[in-house]
Amino acid sequence: MAHEEDALEHERASWKPSPGLAVAVPDPVQNPGLPPHRERITDKDPAAMQRAVRTVYTLFYLSLAGSIWAVAAYMLFPIESGQIVDIRHNNLFIGLGIALALLAIGIGAIHWSKAVMSDKEHIEPRHATRGRDVTREGAVAVFREANEESGFGRRTAIRGSLIAALVASVLPGITLFRGLAPESSPENPIAGDPVALLSHTMWKKGERLAHDPTGEPIRAADLTLGSAVHVIPQSLAELSHSDGYLEEKAKAIVLLMRMLPEQIVEAEDRKSWSYNGIVAYSKVCTHVGCPVALYEQQTHHLLCPCHQSQFDVTHGAAVIFGPAARPLPQLPITVDSEGYLIAQSDFTEPVGPSFWERH
Repeated sequence: MAHEEDALEHERASWKPSPGLAVAVPDPVQNPGLPPHRERITDKDPAAMQRAVRTVYTLFYLSLAGSIWAVAAYMLFPIESGQIVDIRHNNLFIGLGIALALLAIGIGAIHWSKAVMSDKEHIEPRHATRGRDVTREGAVAVFREANEESGFGRRTAIRGSLIAALVASVLPGITLFRGLAPESSPENPIAGDPVALLSHTMWKKGERLAHDPTGEPIRAADLTLGSAVHVIPQSLAELSHSDGYLEEKAKAIVLLMRMLPEQIVEAEDRKSWSYNGIVAYSKVCTHVGCPVALYEQQTHHLLCPCHQSQFDVTHGAAVIFGPAARPLPQLPITVDSEGYLIAQSDFTEPVGPSFWERH
């Protein structure tokens, strides 16, 4: 019996239909067709259609108001005052204005498509696309049909409000660019010149290096091998926010590291810029200005977390990987009579991104 079952199983596995034999294979998926069309209330009731149209252009005008409010908030709450309250209000109200502008456009467009545009099922057969006259005429016909179905050409209230909302939606972003470089004034003639602004920081001859943010001065003897310390000018800690604390700190932040003196490969004109294996480099990445704050003790590499630029501290913070275009500016340092680390001068080149024009 077992022998016969094995023979049957072998026969089933080896059986193949003859070339002339037709085998019927049932269709596994049946075409369900389109469901019954359900008319919208706006298709059946002209008054409902008018309400939907009013809702759409009201949302677009609400978006326009949000964009205008964001621009107004930028002027009503200027961050140049340096007051924390103004900075918070600036961020809050500009953000609310931009959010309202974009949200209202999105909701209005969705409501337009669901309640006002044509609600008919369409079949678009595939066809070869060739750049012939008939193809171009067909494309024009498609746009004409789309205009007719959407009502964009007929419904002037929707069209005008949408165009106004879209144009106004970019104004807050353009307005915010003004804060990147304030206009110059007799009191601050270099305010409108980013090259001059980034060429000078609070570092000067004799300025003590201090811990960030406490402002406590740093003694060279207190630094251990392999350490990395976040540093600011000592006098920066005495500034208030209204006196430009954040702006000055953004340019003057420094990372201080200590290694064996023999590990440092220094150019001839920079041999006096370090002290007993202690070096100081700007924390502002030369790519787009992110803070370079990740130090790897074994390789002596600095990493920028934004775009992964890497700098070799043993070779003048030279770029060894990533999009940064130049080394980090080095701060010349030494010690004073009390053993505290001090700056020999300001940076000798502009800090920050390389796309700023440099002399």
